[in-house]
Amino acid sequence: MTTDQNRLGLGSSRFMWEFVKSPTRTASVLPSSARLAARMVAGVPERGEPVVVELGAGTGAFTHAIQRRLGGRGRHIVVELNDRFATRIARAYPSVEVVCEDAVRLPDLLAELRVGQVDVVVSGLPWVAYAGQPPLIESVARVLSPTGVYTQFAYNWTRWAAPARRLLDGLRTHFEEVVTTMTVWQNLPPATVYMARRPRFT
Repeated sequence: MTTDQNRLGLGSSRFMWEFVKSPTRTASVLPSSARLAARMVAGVPERGEPVVVELGAGTGAFTHAIQRRLGGRGRHIVVELNDRFATRIARAYPSVEVVCEDAVRLPDLLAELRVGQVDVVVSGLPWVAYAGQPPLIESVARVLSPTGVYTQFAYNWTRWAAPARRLLDGLRTHFEEVVTTMTVWQNLPPATVYMARRPRFT
C-alpha cells in the first residue's frame, strides 16, 4: 500500500469499489503510480507562489506529488466530484482547498474562490468528463495563464479509442502546443501524459 493510500485509508480494493459504484466518476480501477504522478506534475513551477488546480484527485496520488513539489508554496485547489474521495483528500491534506463539484464549472468555481489565472491544471478525470457542455477543455483553457500548463494522462490501450481522439483534437484546438510524453511503463496500465501549453483563450 502506498503512502497516499495509507494517508487516505484507501487500498486498491476500495478504489476498485468506487469505480464499480460510479464508473463515470472514477477514471480507473487502480490508483496511479508514483512515476505517472511525477510526470503529471512536472509543470508545477519550482519557484514562486503558483496556483495549481487538480481535477479529479481520486486517492490522492497526484495530490501528494503536487504538495511535495509545492513544498508549502502557492495555492493548491482540488475539484473532486466523488464526495467520498473529496472528504478523504480534505482530511489528509489540510492545506489543500477541496471543492466537491463538477469540474465543468471550473471558471465559476474559481471565481467564487477569488482565484485569477491559474498556473497549472492537473487532470485525473475520466474521458466521460470531457463530453459535457460547455466543453471542459475550453473551460480549462480560459482559466490558465498565458504561460500555464495543462496535463492529462491517457492509458496506452485507450489512446486510439474515439473519446481519446476527441480529447486530443480538443487539446489541439484550444492550445497552441500539445506534447505527448513517452510511455510510463511503471504504471498499471501503462500510460502517457498530454502536456498542453499556450491556451488560445487568454
